Amino acid sequence: MKNIVDARGFSCPQPVIMTLDKIKKSKEDEIVIMVDTDTARENVSRASKAQGWAVASIQPEDDGYRITIRKEN
Repeated sequence: MKNIVDARGFSCPQPVIMTLDKIKKSKEDEIVIMVDTDTARENVSRASKAQGWAVASIQPEDDGYRITIRKEN
């Protein structure tokens, strides 16, 4: 099962903080983050990479973006 972080409606840096918190607690190798701004998309992607997670995909949606990150081995 995927972990999901719904950070829509939050302004930065809150989506990044929510993502980093989920990364620290996650036992899964994949997390989906929902954001609704370009800035949040860029910042979450950058922060995830800095923690050793690869951005597997970024899919535009009606209300923002669905970012899928995977733990790098």
